Amino acid sequence: MRNETRLVFTALQTRIAQLNGVAAADVKFTVAPSVQQTLENKLQLSSGFLSRINIVPVLEQSGEKLQLGTTGTIASRTNTSTTDRAPADPTELYANDYACKQTNFDTALKYSKLDMWAKFPDFQTRFRDVTVKQQALDRIMIGWNGTSAAVATDRATNQLLQDVNIGWLQHIRTDAPAHWMKEVVAASGAVTVGEGWDYENLDALVMDVTENLIDEAARDDTNLVVICGRALLADKYFSKVNRKQGAADELASDIIVSKKQIGGLEAVRVPFFPANALLVTTLDNLSIYYQEGKRRQQLVDNPKRDQIENYESSNDAYVVEDYGITALVENIVIKTTAAP
Repeated sequence: MRNETRLVFTALQTRIAQLNGVAAADVKFTVAPSVQQTLENKLQLSSGFLSRINIVPVLEQSGEKLQLGTTGTIASRTNTSTTDRAPADPTELYANDYACKQTNFDTALKYSKLDMWAKFPDFQTRFRDVTVKQQALDRIMIGWNGTSAAVATDRATNQLLQDVNIGWLQHIRTDAPAHWMKEVVAASGAVTVGEGWDYENLDALVMDVTENLIDEAARDDTNLVVICGRALLADKYFSKVNRKQGAADELASDIIVSKKQIGGLEAVRVPFFPANALLVTTLDNLSIYYQEGKRRQQLVDNPKRDQIENYESSNDAYVVEDYGITALVENIVIKTTAAP
């Protein structure tokens, strides 16, 4: 590391320590609540998709979801001359509603790269943003592909971070199988779409699952969208979402909206969503909970590897707020020839 780089890096360490109220940043510390909130805001704003779902703090590592699903209607009338009014509990609770799991976001930057950045006045911002962007992308990947929370993860085997945490789709599969379609005919292993097959087209499929897998009270929700895998619609049907973006916090265009609807619903493509699947829901029905006061950090200079190492962790949970507003379809096969 060059002397000039050492000066700006030391200034960065000092600033991080000051913001978090600790003596030094090169020993493990708990990130201050205000700093944690600022970082979470940056993470959300770094992604067009994350900015449209819920990212909310929770005090406890596990507990009940913040927004509870409903079991039915509550409107009624009672003849109180003869009968007491009987209030109905509209909430639907699921066992182990959420459980935050520690997720490590550890990064390393070689001295040579820091030497290139040292000459820029926004050195500290560059250092922060390189981790913020990847943390946001990793959270999206886990949300769609996570199936377990292993004690020791293996990125070589689970390249989509399947073993880091339990994501939204896995919660639907295990907690609400009535809202999950993986095949039409038992043991067929597929949902076929095409002339003469299970469904004539994707419109018919979406209309069917909306009518039968979405709770009746939510079927007319104008916020319902179809989140699609890349194999279902050709790229020509998609265009970037147009947004007015500020210079300071530019929203990443990682959410793409189709020029056409599917089954009367807006079609949306998001990074890392399974290629041959679709999910009918509202975007604000998806949440990431992070535990307040449980983000840890340590910034280490490791001359043995000629690199700076930033160790960070956060306790996170992926939550589907209301399973009644979900319809997950997987194993979709588009048939280009008519059924025999």
